[in-house]
Amino acid sequence: MTDYRRLRVALLGAGAVGSQVASLLLRHGDELADRAEARLELVGIAVRDVDAPRDVDLPRELFTTDAEALITGADIVIELMGGIEPARSNILLGLGSGADVVTANKALLATHGPEIYEAADRVGASVYYEAAAAGAIPIIRPLRDSLAGDRVVRIMGIVNGTTNYILDRMDSEGADFADVLADAQRLGYAEADPTADVEGHDAAQKAAILASLAFHTAVPLDAVHCEGITGVTAAMIEEARAAGFVIKLLAVCERLSGEDTESISVRVYPALVPRTHPLASVHGANNAVFVEAEAAGSLMFYGAGAGGVQTASAVLGDVVSAARRHIAGGTGVGESTRANLPVVPIGHVWTRYQITLEVADEPGVLATIAGLLSEGDVSVATLVQTVVAGEDGAEGTTARLIIGTHRAADSALSAAVERLTASDVVERVVSVLRVEGE
Repeated sequence: MTDYRRLRVALLGAGAVGSQVASLLLRHGDELADRAEARLELVGIAVRDVDAPRDVDLPRELFTTDAEALITGADIVIELMGGIEPARSNILLGLGSGADVVTANKALLATHGPEIYEAADRVGASVYYEAAAAGAIPIIRPLRDSLAGDRVVRIMGIVNGTTNYILDRMDSEGADFADVLADAQRLGYAEADPTADVEGHDAAQKAAILASLAFHTAVPLDAVHCEGITGVTAAMIEEARAAGFVIKLLAVCERLSGEDTESISVRVYPALVPRTHPLASVHGANNAVFVEAEAAGSLMFYGAGAGGVQTASAVLGDVVSAARRHIAGGTGVGESTRANLPVVPIGHVWTRYQITLEVADEPGVLATIAGLLSEGDVSVATLVQTVVAGEDGAEGTTARLIIGTHRAADSALSAAVERLTASDVVERVVSVLRVEGE
């Protein structure tokens, strides 16, 4: 057996991911040592309750409630506690003690990333977070390293498995949102409180991380436009299908070029994706990230976006990288935010839209609708009209319009929707969806 240098590894948290990381470190220690050229010794696991039941059988003597003592004696700290505090304080303590840090904490990085990266730079340490953006999918290293010499133009991704599972079931089965959400909770795809997933917050945190890396700019979480999927109905899914689209919750990070300036847009919302686009074929709880770069062209990364053992794979890849850095010596690789591009509001984005309206079925309505749209430079590209039947099955007095627009600024579209809502001929604005991926 090769006599490798010993590196002390402290693990914070033993949940679904943490317990799998611990198990793999213990079971595959020799293989990992050969890859890292260092023996990775798990010296302890900090938890709130050492006697709590766990899915994986781990040596009880490894557990401790004294996180501080464990951290200050470690070479590598793996933070898998989640949340903001005490995770933030523990990571800063580890960096201050000279340890490298591996984390999957997207919420923490999206809100306190610059503070953490600066703390690492001060001591020459590194922060690794491959598992924070898309589970097992390797996307952080490609953005940070492989594409560092290229100009990323756009990232468009499905980065939340729960919402993709729900929308995929709605699309394939015609099921209602509430029914599929209940199934997702029973299967463990959705939490008892699914708000972070279905309202888009989880995807927004990941979008902030990806945009910061891709555009070398600090992107605060409150600059990410965020909409969830709770308003998506079976009827909207069917209308999308009829028009050749599928509805996906997308995280979109985009470089916007003006005459003399550059800016970036970071947004999350349910969007219409052409069924011919690769993202349209991402099913179940899987994730996929589609990257467009000037030189490399279009790249797609696909795989499991969640799951204990899958995410543990990404975490351990980071642990091996951290170990190699320790052995090689030198300072850690910092995060580049020197581009410092402005993050603009959603109103600056240009795209196409599908607007569904319920209107009075009477002469002159279509001309009125077209006029209201054109007032703000929004023009009609396609139109499908159906008459809504009355309660007795007889022909009713309400028509349903599905309007596809040409490209327009989001600010112009929003103003047009306000005019439509206030119009006497419009009974209800049923939905407004953006089109992405054309």
